[in-house]
Amino acid sequence: MKTFNTAGTCRPNEHYMVDITERLEIIRKMVAKGDYFCINRGRQYGKTTTLKAISKTFSDEYCVFQISFEGLDDASYADENKLYASFVYRLAESFEWVPLEGLDSEVGEWIRDFLESHDERCTEKELSKFVSTICHRNKKAIVLLIDEVDQAGNYPSFLKLLALFRKMYLNRDVVPTFQSVILAGVYDIKNLKLKMRTERQHQYNSPWNIAVPFDVDMSLSAEGIAGMLAEYKADQGLHFDEKSVAKMIRDYTSGYPFLVSRLCQIIDAEHYSWDKDGVLKAVNAILLERNTLFDDMMKKLDEYPELKQIVKDILLSGNDSSYNPDEKYIQIASMFNYIVNKEGKIAVACRIMETRLYNLFIKKEEQSDFNKQGQIDKNQFIKNGVIDMAHLLERFVVHMNQTYKMDHDNEFIENDARKVFLTYLRPIINGIGSYHIEEQTRDHDRMDVVIDYLGKQYVVELKIWRGNAYNERGEEQLYRYLEYFDLQQGYLLSFCFNKTKKSGLLPPVKLKGRTLIEAIV
Repeated sequence: MKTFNTAGTCRPNEHYMVDITERLEIIRKMVAKGDYFCINRGRQYGKTTTLKAISKTFSDEYCVFQISFEGLDDASYADENKLYASFVYRLAESFEWVPLEGLDSEVGEWIRDFLESHDERCTEKELSKFVSTICHRNKKAIVLLIDEVDQAGNYPSFLKLLALFRKMYLNRDVVPTFQSVILAGVYDIKNLKLKMRTERQHQYNSPWNIAVPFDVDMSLSAEGIAGMLAEYKADQGLHFDEKSVAKMIRDYTSGYPFLVSRLCQIIDAEHYSWDKDGVLKAVNAILLERNTLFDDMMKKLDEYPELKQIVKDILLSGNDSSYNPDEKYIQIASMFNYIVNKEGKIAVACRIMETRLYNLFIKKEEQSDFNKQGQIDKNQFIKNGVIDMAHLLERFVVHMNQTYKMDHDNEFIENDARKVFLTYLRPIINGIGSYHIEEQTRDHDRMDVVIDYLGKQYVVELKIWRGNAYNERGEEQLYRYLEYFDLQQGYLLSFCFNKTKKSGLLPPVKLKGRTLIEAIV
């Protein structure tokens, strides 16, 4: 029986997988043109799985060598001649136990003979002739895939190997060479160069400037996820709406392959229902666990404090920050797929990552008065698994008015009001519920918080009071969210500096058959 996989390469006969045929057809066209390129994506983003699929599906037209330098010791990188011999060994190793489709038997024997005579060392000239010979003799054109290039890129000998391939590529009209060379790793070759060179005048010299951009979308679509779930549903004899579940998973993950598989894995392992309730439970579970993806993300934030501060300002204060690809910390965060370029502005890559980061920033407030007050008040608001959100807002307003004088703390409220509310909210739902922020409403003046708790959802709009007209627009936006989430009741929390405005919980307002409850600080 197949399983959902989050550890290592996915195998079609063992694991439930999203169909990536469309992606492979785009890559096939690039290979047909003779493109050399790099597949650079974050960890556990499907790079190796894609290479495996290329190796298998392209064998009808090409001879595909897939190798990796992962695990190669320092001695093999000691100088280029040793690495060149290691490269030939890796090629031979790739078909030692399993016949390589598209490789002529006599060419395979020639590779073995060459290796025997160059067991320890191989010069650049000898390797160049070796590559030209196998590419000339083999009936099918040869495609070379090199996985896990990140570690190898720390060594000058590997960059010289790439420089040799570049030289042969530029001379391919005269001397036979690979049809295509595809590298896979997190870092692109320019950044590998940055890691090993400190001289400013050399740091952008890349041995791989022949590579064409690889702009293929490797995220998983809702349609693709639904196809995977349909197979799972049939195998398990279950009945559920795979399209609606797939859309919800996509909404939370933006199609990040590891997160998609992990949510499905949790639902399956914990026997959650394959519906809205089950997905929300799995989201809450993944927000509480440690895994390599989140560990790496936190590490990068610590390594690049500018990035951490910008993300914090975006999430908690609604500040925009321009996406500048020349900033190193933006390059790194983009390569690891933690942030994306959204209409020229920095945005966190997906909702789950965003909520994890909110939790990180709010966690630092655990010793604050509002966090402690939330822990004290918690039992007042939860009854039979339902949050009394109106009472929660009412108590929050009381605490705010007791703690801050609005006419003296305008600057604080403008910048930190939402942080204070989330600090108060978190201990109330922690461990059982979660929340996320609707991205299109997160700006300096307002944002909508969607709270998930035991299968039920609550939408709370936080806003700075800007007058009646602005307030009415906010009510209309909230109404649309209530329609989208199929909720009958929504909530507004307004931070108002108008002294004539009454503070506290206002009477409910009916809007097109739905109820809006507003609290004013």
